[in-house]
Formats: sequence, C-alpha cells, structure tokens
Amino acid sequence: MNALEILGQLINVTLVFSTALIFTGLGGLFSERSGVINIGLEGLMVSGAFAAAVITDYAIQAGYEESAPWIGLVGASIFGVLFALLHAVSTITFKADQTIVGVVINILAAGIAIYLTKSLYEGSGQTTTLTHVFNKWEIPYLSDIPFFGEAFFKAYPTTYVVILLVIISYIVLYKTHFGLRLRAVGEYPSSADTVGISVTKYRYIGVLLSGALAGLGGATITLTTTSNFAHNTISGQGFIAIAAVIFGKWNPLGVAGAAIFFGFAQAIRNFAQLFEWSQQIPTEFFYMLPYVLTLVVLVGAVGRSAAPGSLGEPYDPAKR
Repeated sequence: MNALEILGQLINVTLVFSTALIFTGLGGLFSERSGVINIGLEGLMVSGAFAAAVITDYAIQAGYEESAPWIGLVGASIFGVLFALLHAVSTITFKADQTIVGVVINILAAGIAIYLTKSLYEGSGQTTTLTHVFNKWEIPYLSDIPFFGEAFFKAYPTTYVVILLVIISYIVLYKTHFGLRLRAVGEYPSSADTVGISVTKYRYIGVLLSGALAGLGGATITLTTTSNFAHNTISGQGFIAIAAVIFGKWNPLGVAGAAIFFGFAQAIRNFAQLFEWSQQIPTEFFYMLPYVLTLVVLVGAVGRSAAPGSLGEPYDPAKR
C-alpha cells in the first residue's frame, strides 16, 4: 500500500468519525444561536443511538430489512426531540439554569437507555447486533478515481446527508428570514420581542432542532460503526461536538471544519494502531488523543470566539 492509498483511507475514516460530530455540532449550533446553552448534547446522542438500535432491530424483525436503517434514523431523531423538549420546557418556560438542565439530560438519557436496553434484551447491557445497517455508497465512476475515489466517493449515506445539511444550515441561518430571527433572539431578545418576534417560539425551535440533529448524530454511530447500542457507544462525542461549536465560531461551515478536525484525531487513533511502530506506544495514548486535542483547541479558542450575545440568559419579557 503506497502513501497515497494510505492518505485516501485516512481521509475516508476521518469522514466516518466526523459525520456524527457534524450532525450533533449543527444541533448545538441551532440551540445556542437561539440563546440556549445545550450541554445535554451527549445525552441527546445517547437517546438517538439507543433508539436507532432498537427501532432498526424491530424493523428488521418486522420484515423491513432494506429500509430498517432509515426507519431507525427517523426514530432516533424523534427520540432526540423528546429529550430536547424536556430541556426546552425546563429552560425556556420555567427558566431553569441551562447548564444544570443539560447535565441532568445527560444523566437521565444514559440511565433510561441502559434501563430500557436491559428490559428489552433480557438483562443484557447491549442490544443485539444489527444484521442490516448502512453500507458505504460508491459513486459510479467517481469512486474509481485514484485517491479521490477512496477518500471522498466511498462513504456512508449519512455522510452525504450531513454535507447537504451543512449547506442547508448555512443558507437557512444567513439567507432566510427564519435564520435572521433565530439569530436575533440569541443576540438581542428584547429588541426581537419589541418588533414582534416570539423569543419563546424561536428558542423552542432551536432547542428542538438540536435534539433532532443530535439524535441523528448518535444514530449515525450505531448504524455505521458499532451496529448495536451499549453503555459506551457514546463516550464523549457530545462534548467534543460542543467544542466544535465553539471552535467553529457558531457558524455551520466552521462547525463542520472543527468536527472534521476532531474526526481526524479519532481516525489517527484507530489508524495508527494498524502499524507496527504503534505497538511500542501505550494504547491509552491513542484513546486520549481526541480529548487532549479538544482541550488544546478550546484553550486556544478562548477569547477569540464571540458567542451569541444573550447565550445562557433566560428571557423575561417583564424585564425588557
């Protein structure tokens, strides 16, 4: 295997790991652009990963083998919305502390997912291995191009979907009235309210979108990488996605770029262990690499990224 082939495979693996982070990062972006901090992205990913595994499993048993992964993907998005609704009601309607609610969502989602897994699968700590998950799509002709074909045109369908979503998210946020209003309630909620924009409505939409997208992020891991759900299926990816939002400066393109960077760190972790020289390095070093890079990036981003003006501040119309 020559260096070009190795690089092509490394880029391909990077895209595999980045996809879930981009989905979840976009979710965090919509929530925080509306002014609501969503620390609960990890829990939303857990709910999506669990729902995707269980719903896909039941769809397969019902005879919908070919469409089962897509059904699981939709179900994961719905589960993410349900948990995000709990976050929205607590923080927007009842004005609870957004950070604390996010932490509670993380704990609650993990606990419920493990409990239901053991209840549905006779005490087992994980779901059954799915026989039908997403396979990589090879784009005709383009996948045969040396290097580029291996790197970019042999990917899971979820990767193509998330690339499209990044473009759509950018257009929605910066080229539509909806995006302008969503950003307005995150920056100047009092001014937005004064001109008739419902701060509550748009913040609810932002948080619910974060649930749908983070659920898709969790489902992506289940349906492309692990083929089942267990307690460690989601292990820190939600927090890395939060870092991607900050590092990406609350911009869809920036979030995607940051997620790809973190995905590259995860790809290096897995890819390096295939070579003999890596046998001399403790495996713990490779497992901690993505998280160390996350900390380094966050330290470098402090003071350089301008968050939405009213991020984390509950809006009280009586005090405008």
